[in-house]
Amino acid sequence: MIKRKGSAVWSGGLKDGKGTVSTQSGVLNQAQYGFNTRFENGAGTNPEELLAAAHAGCFTMALSAQLGEAGMTAQKLETTATVSLDKADGGFAIPAVHLELVATIPGASEEAFQEAARKAKEGCPVSKLFNANITLDAKLQA
Repeated sequence: MIKRKGSAVWSGGLKDGKGTVSTQSGVLNQAQYGFNTRFENGAGTNPEELLAAAHAGCFTMALSAQLGEAGMTAQKLETTATVSLDKADGGFAIPAVHLELVATIPGASEEAFQEAARKAKEGCPVSKLFNANITLDAKLQA
């Protein structure tokens, strides 16, 4: 079993407090986050954009694996994940994630590409983590 770690430190109240997040690899090292970065447009990161980046990365790697199993190799896969944060039941919830994919795969048929994208969306470990409606727009470029 592979285990990866992330950590957070927070000081202060919800709206006036400040925090940092870090990752085991050091790619994020005390990256700032706070109320203004989550609910407004302040400088720093927030849990939802980190989840979106993780989902985009996981899905794209899973798609590469699915394409390989189908005998295809992508020249380029570009995925954007949009995580929705909404008020729900006196708090907040993530009800939906939308994946947008633009792919360049020489010689791929639309049908084989869409099937690989569907399998990647369903099989990626981050997709399995979410209790949310996950949608996908997959476009194959020439």
